[in-house]
Amino acid sequence: MIAFVSGPVAALAPDSAVVEVGGIGIAVQCSPNTLSGLRMGQQTKLATSLVVREDSLTLYGFADDDERGTFELLQTASGVGPRLAQAMLATHSPDALRRAIATGDEKTLTAVPGIGKRGAQKLLLELKDRLGEPLGTSTGIGAPVSTGWRDQLHAALIGLGYATREADEAVSAVAPQAEAAEGAPQVGQLLKAALQSLNRAR
Repeated sequence: MIAFVSGPVAALAPDSAVVEVGGIGIAVQCSPNTLSGLRMGQQTKLATSLVVREDSLTLYGFADDDERGTFELLQTASGVGPRLAQAMLATHSPDALRRAIATGDEKTLTAVPGIGKRGAQKLLLELKDRLGEPLGTSTGIGAPVSTGWRDQLHAALIGLGYATREADEAVSAVAPQAEAAEGAPQVGQLLKAALQSLNRAR
């Protein structure tokens, strides 16, 4: 079990980072929220969870132990694999997920790509006694990880090495898509769209 990785950030991609540990580059799958806090060349420490499959070993990285613990608990529900668990954490904070489960809030869960009404109902039943009570004091049920999607997206693009002007233009390019979204915009989807617009501009 690899509990965490610590070292300078050697590379950044839309869904992963490479952290140099003892001269070895460790690839870590991360949500846009975690990636937005990373900068090329700067020291970082990511809590990690190793997912072992017959044909792969994948390391998932998180900003803190709470995110990692929630990621692992989510996968105890039937039908929830690492990708869906990561999508849930990309959309909502651990406390928002705990609050949604505790209050039976289907709408918060269906805001996650890949979760429909029936899937949300199933998750509410299976996870009710597993995630625990919310830790924070926020009263906003199902509050998104960040309401400032512009700042989050801009920070992620800067972290990927784009100039401030390029990041500004990309954020403006995806603004109509974000404003048309129901509920909180999905930063991961916006990041992909922003990268596509930057590639077209070059």
